Amino acid sequence: MERTLILCLILLLCFPMAYGGYYSKTESRVSNLRKATNLRFFFHGILGGENTTAVTVARANSSLLGPSNSIVVDHAPLTVGPEPTSKTIGNAQGLEVFAGRDTTTVVVYLDFGFTEGELNGSSISVFSRNPATETERELAVIGGRGKFKLAEGYALLKTTFISNTSLVVEYNVTVIHY
Repeated sequence: MERTLILCLILLLCFPMAYGGYYSKTESRVSNLRKATNLRFFFHGILGGENTTAVTVARANSSLLGPSNSIVVDHAPLTVGPEPTSKTIGNAQGLEVFAGRDTTTVVVYLDFGFTEGELNGSSISVFSRNPATETERELAVIGGRGKFKLAEGYALLKTTFISNTSLVVEYNVTVIHY
């Protein structure tokens, strides 16, 4: 018995157990080189017609849930100014889930991909509750790629134009990244 115990202790000391589970040893690799970038651009949404940017792909089939329960897929241009003829700098792609009984509340996931200048090939992603009937609101930046790897931050939104068929939303975004 004593020999077995000594043998087990020798094996444990000489051959330590490997990490188990779903993670590895935590190592500090994060530097203090975080940057802040401020962006300003305009989202142009068009509902219906030849140049539509939003398509409803699902709608609730129940009057109990209210009139606004649907899922919309977006692919809209981003421009440097509020005019539709402004220079296009990228596009927004994603989903909007309209869910609300009394007001129009939208849960938004959008990826803003930049196609011009220094940010070409980079993107930021937002995922947040968007009270669409309010003129000014805030969304959370939850990630990014390219120059915006490991991004976080926030986007301040302001609807600058709205009609039955189109809308223009100004985005002022603060992105914290490496």
